[in-house]
Amino acid sequence: MRVIISPAKKMKVDIDSLDYNQIPQFIEDTEILLSYLKNSSYEELKSIWKCSDKIAALNYNRIHNMDLYSNLTPAILSFEGLQYKHMGQNVFETKEFEYLEEHLRILSGFYGVLRPFDGVVPYRLEMQSKLGSEDINSLYKFWDKKLANQLFSESKYIINLASKEYSKCISNYLDEEVKFITCVFGEMIEEKIVEKGTLAKMARGEMVRFMAEEQIKDVEGIKGFNRLDYTYMDHLSDESTYIFLKKNKKG
Repeated sequence: MRVIISPAKKMKVDIDSLDYNQIPQFIEDTEILLSYLKNSSYEELKSIWKCSDKIAALNYNRIHNMDLYSNLTPAILSFEGLQYKHMGQNVFETKEFEYLEEHLRILSGFYGVLRPFDGVVPYRLEMQSKLGSEDINSLYKFWDKKLANQLFSESKYIINLASKEYSKCISNYLDEEVKFITCVFGEMIEEKIVEKGTLAKMARGEMVRFMAEEQIKDVEGIKGFNRLDYTYMDHLSDESTYIFLKKNKKG
């Protein structure tokens, strides 16, 4: 079983807490992307990043000083944001980290697929970014089937906790042998299941934490998730979608 999650835009450097284990598997592809970005102008990069001048200046400097092999942070500690905050990786012990290294995969526009203890540097490159080059424009086309093929070579059971922007790098290449289960964390509003972005990010992080702490080894085990007032709804779920609804406190 493998669990896929999205990266976060905000990243940090932490080379002291834990050592990284290995270089990312698709580092040669990352080198190609880095070379392209280094040869792009500030205005071109700002257009790719779709961000403020402050953020663009920070990442422009990062690009031009970037060394993919030095001062690396384990990916699981590098990403910040709601999902990663609720994952609680800063309080994990050895057994949780070992579980995540085996089961968790972080999808990335820059690195492709990351294992939790792959060494990374801070970057900004979303999967849906358009690079504006004849050779490299769509990152979906750049990565093509590589990410899905890697994941499917590891396991035929995929738990999807990633956003659509990232999960379609995998879901677009499914075959009959792969069991791909998307977890939906929503609320029942006027007889419709509504998934709210902020709450969903929190729940995805909590699900990863739950799986690591409980050492969940099969897809049935995730149905026991009951954190943040979410409950698995069997009658609303099917083989490819597991629905978790938040309790309606008003009722």
